[in-house]
Amino acid sequence: MMTKKYFGTDGIRGLANQGSLTVDLALQLGKALAHCLPKQGPAFKALIGKDPRLSGYMFEAAIAAGVNAMGGDVMFTGPLPTPAIAHLTSNMRCDAGVVISASHNPYHDNGLKIFGADGFKLPDELEHSLERYLEEPSLLDAQLSPRKIGRSRRIDDAAGRYISFLKMIFPRDLSLHGLKIVLDCANGAAYKIAPTVLWELGADIIATGVEPNGFNINDGVGALHPEHCADLVLKTGADLGISLDGDADRLIMIDERGNTVDGDFVMAILAKELKDAGRLNSNCLVTTLMSNLGLHHAMRDHGIETIQTKVGDRYVVEAMREKNLIIGGEQSGHIVLFEHSTTGDGLVAALKVLAVMQRSGQKLSQLAKIMRRFPQCLINFRVDSKPDFSLLVESSSLIARLEKKYGEDGRILVRYSGTEPKCRVMIEGKDQDEIQTDAQWVADTIAKEILALS
Repeated sequence: MMTKKYFGTDGIRGLANQGSLTVDLALQLGKALAHCLPKQGPAFKALIGKDPRLSGYMFEAAIAAGVNAMGGDVMFTGPLPTPAIAHLTSNMRCDAGVVISASHNPYHDNGLKIFGADGFKLPDELEHSLERYLEEPSLLDAQLSPRKIGRSRRIDDAAGRYISFLKMIFPRDLSLHGLKIVLDCANGAAYKIAPTVLWELGADIIATGVEPNGFNINDGVGALHPEHCADLVLKTGADLGISLDGDADRLIMIDERGNTVDGDFVMAILAKELKDAGRLNSNCLVTTLMSNLGLHHAMRDHGIETIQTKVGDRYVVEAMREKNLIIGGEQSGHIVLFEHSTTGDGLVAALKVLAVMQRSGQKLSQLAKIMRRFPQCLINFRVDSKPDFSLLVESSSLIARLEKKYGEDGRILVRYSGTEPKCRVMIEGKDQDEIQTDAQWVADTIAKEILALS
């Protein structure tokens, strides 16, 4: 398969209005979408949503202009979570859904994620087709007559449609009455939807990260900063905390004691619940290489097989579709539940955990005892290039020695980020100080060798 220039593991992403992520690119992408993607009706129809970062305004206008110029129609939703766009794209019989968001990244970044008519992210072959027209804009220079130009309009009830969908997921015989929940929306796309859903289901909500201004998305709040939510849980005596990221496709929870309950714990809780209900296909859970060893041990103890994929929720989804499985996710909080969603959905996952709590009468800290996390150290550091690790001789030798030292009591994972110019070094083992020292050793060695090659 050819290497893609623009599309990474999660759409197109970069510094907004700089480099390749420009209005010109967005305009051309709109044209390419209307030209390349299959149409269900006489005219191509695209749904466009975004998170609240400032650059979203110019990108949604540019993409819409491109679609319109090719005779396609556009519907704007305004700020909505990524999974909401995936759901509504299919529900509203659109040919494509576009999300303008850089997820958990700072405001100055942005991204363009594309969903097909089925609500799933585009397959590689379609992304390659789009890249052809992004590389050669002149291929789409043909101009339509004024009568054939497409239309754009705003869907005023898009948020309400998704709120209704989310509430239907929560069991009708349960409510959230009696639960005090700290809800951190990261000043992102769920800042209106999430508080509304939980309040209408009966919870007492303490909302934070619900005042987006275009610049403060993910800034010290949200799933990348669970300490903010944890602090509020302890200060307010809340029963739990729910922390979403900027586009609300990932979830980190906080128990009543202020402890972080990450995606691995959420997957363990929900996979066991599905198995106990006889609904876990093949008694199997899909995870990525980043999931903690403790998750695999816990699932083994409950008779559940784990399948590992490369890092990235698209790879989780691919494995789930290929093997007809219904649950998968990442430690970072992307939880995919095919009974309800085609992509990671933080609110869906949160509602499912809340239902388990209410039905069982257990606190989140009790449910989280299903697994014991192995000590883990993750170091992210910036790199100017991403040479194949086989070229880093000293680093490869060091990693091999450490893998032999840890054996079955630990593991080492080294990889480049698919969305950022970073390298990630992760080590798990029995002793936190030991793995911290070894992870820093590996990171420093890799950084030195990459610098020497440049």
